[in-house]
Amino acid sequence: MKFFIQAAASLLAVISLQAVAEGDAAAGQAKSAICAACHGADGNSVVPNWPKLAGQHASYMVRQFGLIKSGARPVPEMQGIVATISDQDIQDIAAWFSSQTRKIGVADESAVELGARIYKAGNAEKGVPACMSCHGPAGEGNPLSGYPALAGQHAMYTNKMLTGFHAGDHWGDDDGPSVVMSGVALSLSREEIDAVSSYIQGLHLDLK
Repeated sequence: MKFFIQAAASLLAVISLQAVAEGDAAAGQAKSAICAACHGADGNSVVPNWPKLAGQHASYMVRQFGLIKSGARPVPEMQGIVATISDQDIQDIAAWFSSQTRKIGVADESAVELGARIYKAGNAEKGVPACMSCHGPAGEGNPLSGYPALAGQHAMYTNKMLTGFHAGDHWGDDDGPSVVMSGVALSLSREEIDAVSSYIQGLHLDLK
């Protein structure tokens, strides 16, 4: 019950604070060249430690840019880059990557059963809610509530993020989704984090 009360309060906060991205994808394509080395020209990163941005909700990316730019979300590798990018550039880049199609990966078959269980049903004994309750049954996310699309994301990147949330990381008390995630991931075991990260990477495989 405590989780759901916290989640509701956090979501109301993020909905009221979240800026709607109004970018020009065509302009963003040229501006995104600065992002290509890590995230790929079309947002499909080939380096598993860096997230795929293709197909991600533009509003989510705009907010993350803002959190990184303000220092609320520490990403040292991006600090120097975002400092030189205007708000309009951010909106245009987000619009470009959002318009691209994410390439889906493959899940480790040995981890699919556990990963699917955590993603679809959570772990009631430990009070862990189903991932799909916020991120959708197909990993499509929920832009109105600030939750990103997950399907096909690199397992290594998802694992890194869940590990950070498990350690209590979040990006300020007014960033509802990350506050909720730090509470959710706290109760996940290392095995569960590994399994659900792999499952998310190949999420499409279970939807045929």
